[in-house]
Amino acid sequence: MTDGARRSASDVTVLVTGATGFVGRRLTPALVEAGHTVRAMTRRPEEYDGPGDPVGADVHDPDTLGPALEGVDVAVYLVHSLDSDDFEERDAAAATAFGEAAAAAGVRQIIYLGGLGAEGAELSPHLRSRREVEGLLGAAGVPVTVLRAAIVVGHGGISWELTRQLVKNLPAMVVPQWVGTRTQPIGIDDVVRYLVGVVDEPKAVGKVFEIGGPDQLTYLEMLQIAAEVRDGRRLPILQVPVLTPRLSSYWLALVTDVDVTTGRNLIDSMGTEVLVTDDSIKDVVPGEPVSYAEAVRRALEERGRED
Repeated sequence: MTDGARRSASDVTVLVTGATGFVGRRLTPALVEAGHTVRAMTRRPEEYDGPGDPVGADVHDPDTLGPALEGVDVAVYLVHSLDSDDFEERDAAAATAFGEAAAAAGVRQIIYLGGLGAEGAELSPHLRSRREVEGLLGAAGVPVTVLRAAIVVGHGGISWELTRQLVKNLPAMVVPQWVGTRTQPIGIDDVVRYLVGVVDEPKAVGKVFEIGGPDQLTYLEMLQIAAEVRDGRRLPILQVPVLTPRLSSYWLALVTDVDVTTGRNLIDSMGTEVLVTDDSIKDVVPGEPVSYAEAVRRALEERGRED
């Protein structure tokens, strides 16, 4: 598709799956503000009170997808099943069904928020599943734009909630060795900015991009910075050599409200270094992302407004 053939924003109909979720509920108003016609896909459309037109559908019920995708130009796929023990199989089946329905409906671009991880690396089941979904979404022929991210920092995000609640609930912490693994967190505002920026963008169609904030940090450093931003204190932390993902997930369930299954699936990925190695996204969506400390400050501020 050439720049000349690209439709104006007002002509682009965008379907957002998971419209009531952590990313989706921020993305829908940003897309509306950008001038797009937005369909907010949710399993309970009668309860939806955000911007855009609510449409009822479920990625795990293929029969519901056709009507939801009819007339859609771009579909943003924000679905995962980390709270299920069989999440790999569920996510693979859902991605396959969605890709087929999108192709049948004539959708011209699918946008997927995936996970960082070096090509050829030994990935955790969580990251391996994210990579598999990338391919399955496009298997029926619709070009897929992938934005691969590590931890997304924002109020209500699972990974951020783990960090916030640990810092809030524990005066000191005993942690496993995986806290020394480096990652590249990104603020939710920048994730939304990148998602909006690649919608119906010819330079992004069919491409894979890595997105991250400016800071490459260990999980230990992330905990320390979060404690300093939140309370102005340094969090005493002791690393221990043996604390398996399963034991870590039970420990998290004791001191946070994140369930054991989700916690274990996330922790499995924390031994894998996930860093941005290609910043070509900035050629498509200009602008510098905010620092981790600033993303933490914004997340805490948003939570404070809701309390």
